[in-house]
Amino acid sequence: MTEPLFRADAYLREAQAKVVEASPGRIVLEATIFYPQGGGQPGDRGAILLAGAQVAEIANSVYDSDRKTIVHVAAEGAPLPAPGEIVTMRLDWPTRFLRMRAHTALHLLSVALPYPVTGGSVGDGEGRLDFDSGDVAFDRAEIEQRLNDLISTDAEVTTRWITDEELAANPSLVKTMKVKPPTGQGRVRLVEIAGLDLQPCGGTHVNRLSEIGRAEVTGIEKKGKLNRRVRIKLQA
Repeated sequence: MTEPLFRADAYLREAQAKVVEASPGRIVLEATIFYPQGGGQPGDRGAILLAGAQVAEIANSVYDSDRKTIVHVAAEGAPLPAPGEIVTMRLDWPTRFLRMRAHTALHLLSVALPYPVTGGSVGDGEGRLDFDSGDVAFDRAEIEQRLNDLISTDAEVTTRWITDEELAANPSLVKTMKVKPPTGQGRVRLVEIAGLDLQPCGGTHVNRLSEIGRAEVTGIEKKGKLNRRVRIKLQA
């Protein structure tokens, strides 16, 4: 199992860890600051600094088949560390922070539009959610105003854990219809926006809503008879 350092501190940009295994295109460490692709959020990019000033560029981060081990996908031809070697991880921070801002903004979008979520994705300073909203008409300007009003509260964003049993007893915490939070390991991580939102999520988020900046609703699309897709983009 890889220790996910990003869960305790999403702002950690650099850290050291011991190499567990390495092969072309694949580096596994005992711990990582790299978020692995999942939950609609892309995997982190960056670099791993090896002995002798060598640098292995990391093109993506993903879960292995066991869903416990995180694999750093090294770029083609990247030098490889030796098992047991202590290396330094360096995150592509500007990209990660764009995704943190966007992911938190999408949580707020689910507050502004209180309908079941049927899908979504996080991008680099943008993202989208799909809502099972029936025949409700969506007004772009109104949604944008609601979203920015929520951001302006500058509420604190925190995380905590509950047991699988607690989640089962509180099914209303889950907003997504198709993607259920992972259970079976005894506990589930909750992301709380003080006074506004509480839902299971394994992604990375900002600490305060003011870090998001202003959001723009860039599009509303009809996706099937009952679904509406809402796209947002954050100002730089």
